[in-house]
Amino acid sequence: MSALESANKIKAKFGALVAEPTEFRGEITLKIADAEQIFDVCLFAKKQLGFDYLVDISSVDNYGEDPRWTVVYHLRGVASGEELRLKTDVSEEKSELPSVLPVWRTANWHEREIYDMMGIRFSGHPDLRRILMWEGYPYHPLRKDFPLAGKPSDLPGVAFTQVTPMEGGPFVTLPSSSDSIAREPRVRVPESAEPAISDKRLVDGKLK
Repeated sequence: MSALESANKIKAKFGALVAEPTEFRGEITLKIADAEQIFDVCLFAKKQLGFDYLVDISSVDNYGEDPRWTVVYHLRGVASGEELRLKTDVSEEKSELPSVLPVWRTANWHEREIYDMMGIRFSGHPDLRRILMWEGYPYHPLRKDFPLAGKPSDLPGVAFTQVTPMEGGPFVTLPSSSDSIAREPRVRVPESAEPAISDKRLVDGKLK
């Protein structure tokens, strides 16, 4: 069964709850209108259509729009090799949708990461806690309104953060250059203080 045939079976099962399948570059996507029904759709996709592997769950911040978030499920049938994408929107006011951990165990860390980075909660998840940031950290760093330089925070006895100076850091790169060495992201200093790597010479295995 092709991914498109599977998508049409989901559409036939859930009716108006599911939009017509869309195809882009050979990939099939289904939009689920009601986020509360995502569990039932995923369970059907696994049990009836053979999508037994949850490759990933990702989230998109549509900052300035309502609903604010789109959550994307990437499904794969191991035996068939077919892949299917499910999408559903989540409002900022609710910021919650059902966990699919009972369907695929691989949802565990995916849902925890989305909760940590975006602040979307998954009802029914048995261990929904932060996976990258520490417990008590007050922000969600992948939201579009979170500044690139970060925000200061302080949790006494646990951890703290300071605003990153934008004139240097691991994410600072050049928009264009003559070679990839000079373009590589790194902490950078004013040109008057130190020559660019591309201007240095390799002597006895060391840059000088």
